[in-house]
Amino acid sequence: MCRNDLSHERSWVTTTRQGRTTTGAIGLCLLAAWSSGCASSHGQLVEFLRSHEVSVSAGHYTVMPPDEVTLHAPTAPEVDGVTQTVRADGKIVLRLLDEVDVAGLTTQALAGKLEALLSRYYIDPEVAVEVTAYRSQHYYIFGQVASPGAKPFTGRDTLLKALARAQPTFLAWRSQVRVVRPSPDKQARKTIVVDLDKMVRTGDVRQNVLLQEGDIIEVPPTPLAWIGLRVRELLYPLEPAVRAYNLPARTIDSTEDYREGWGPTKSDEDDGPFGY
Repeated sequence: MCRNDLSHERSWVTTTRQGRTTTGAIGLCLLAAWSSGCASSHGQLVEFLRSHEVSVSAGHYTVMPPDEVTLHAPTAPEVDGVTQTVRADGKIVLRLLDEVDVAGLTTQALAGKLEALLSRYYIDPEVAVEVTAYRSQHYYIFGQVASPGAKPFTGRDTLLKALARAQPTFLAWRSQVRVVRPSPDKQARKTIVVDLDKMVRTGDVRQNVLLQEGDIIEVPPTPLAWIGLRVRELLYPLEPAVRAYNLPARTIDSTEDYREGWGPTKSDEDDGPFGY
């Protein structure tokens, strides 16, 4: 090996090592920045839970358009088993009661209102309201999951249930799942970071928070996956050119396959169209 080749090889090795070092440094910086800026202390978690200590019950769900509700009233056959979609004006139409304003009421409050209206015609009527289609309220999940986007909020949605439905991918940083509770008031906004791996591994569900309408769940990529995604983003403008460059080669390959095994052979042509 000549001196120039040897110096060129040493330079390439040095550059490669520097590139690896730079990539590793970027990953470590990302890890440190995320951990220091987003780690949830015990106090943050307690405050996150304390501000929304609500019962995990469908009775606390607020009915809004265009939710669908089903009424159960054994002593009032006019409304028993009736299923209605809440109209845009917040009303449903029932036999005997005509139009009833229901928007903004919890299912328990709505049941009480219907019982009061039916008491004009029945003695001690009992009504149960069931939400059969949750359409008006949502929580949101983004990031490295198979099924991102807006999800129906039922009032009984927990973080673990939401993640199980969304299915984090192999790129997900499962120990750094962020839950953001937005609010127009900066002081009321809250963010916690949940370790999903620890929750699944140990069974400690103290961080399995009950979601509220409008909550945002973010499943970030791991530091290595983040670097890969950024590289892919940088190379994305070149993909059309790469496809165009590879197309002639694929065409040639397919032509050769046709000639070798799929097209007519010389002997077939000599035999004529009918094989003789």
